[in-house]
Amino acid sequence: MRLRFRRRKIKREPIGIYIVLGLIALVMILPLYLLVINAFKPLEELFLFPPRYYVMNPTTTNFTDLLVATNAAWIPFSRYLFNSVFITVVVVTAHVVVACMCAYPLAKSRAPGVKLIFNFVVASLMFSPLVTNIPRYLIVNSLGMIDTYWALILPGIAGSMGVFLMKQFLEQVPTSLIEAARIDGSSEWNLFWKLIMPLSRPAWATLTIFAWLSSWNDEWSPLVFTRSEAMKTLPLAIHTMFSGSNIIARAGASAAASLLQTAPTIMIFLFLQKRVISTMAHAGIK
Repeated sequence: MRLRFRRRKIKREPIGIYIVLGLIALVMILPLYLLVINAFKPLEELFLFPPRYYVMNPTTTNFTDLLVATNAAWIPFSRYLFNSVFITVVVVTAHVVVACMCAYPLAKSRAPGVKLIFNFVVASLMFSPLVTNIPRYLIVNSLGMIDTYWALILPGIAGSMGVFLMKQFLEQVPTSLIEAARIDGSSEWNLFWKLIMPLSRPAWATLTIFAWLSSWNDEWSPLVFTRSEAMKTLPLAIHTMFSGSNIIARAGASAAASLLQTAPTIMIFLFLQKRVISTMAHAGIK
């Protein structure tokens, strides 16, 4: 008897697609690469033409120049850094909690008017945040919160994008699981903190990235809502310090400041990136 062996067709990987995607990834990562190497370039290498994509004489002088430039001001660099970290951490934490608390009844409640409220939330996504700048200033000014931390924290707590993202994710949570917890005698407060929040961890991890980007890079709020130099945040202080006629002399310090401003955002994204894809798949965002 002759044994016949069938040749299995081996699927060839689409190498061309990987090459194209690799080239696109290199183009996208190039600005980040330049941001890092420019921070360690001496001043004479920053103005070379054509620019070089490597550092011939790496140095940390730019960071020391940054400290000298900031310490020469009325307010030390540590004050700007503290303001940015404190405001961003409080805004992100409160934003995530408020978004989860708003999205939970919108996703699981059968009360009349829930769909109408959610439609208003979706409709608000069509408007640019710039539209609300003047009403926001009028409200903050009427409450007497100008030049306080409250003026920089309260306007960033609530956001329609966070409510929409959390609501779409919480719809995938089985209702039977929530009903079982209620039958066991769990209160709504314990149900929210011990069941809903742990189950929605991928969603609020993704929302943390979005909220951090919005709050950390915000220059408009400190510029409008603050009057004293001590209330400025790091992005606004860097933008003010390295603009004007001295921008060429402080190009190295400006490159170091840009790296320090971008580094926390990159670190947070790398730490939470595994949960982003899971959230987008459950939320229906493609």
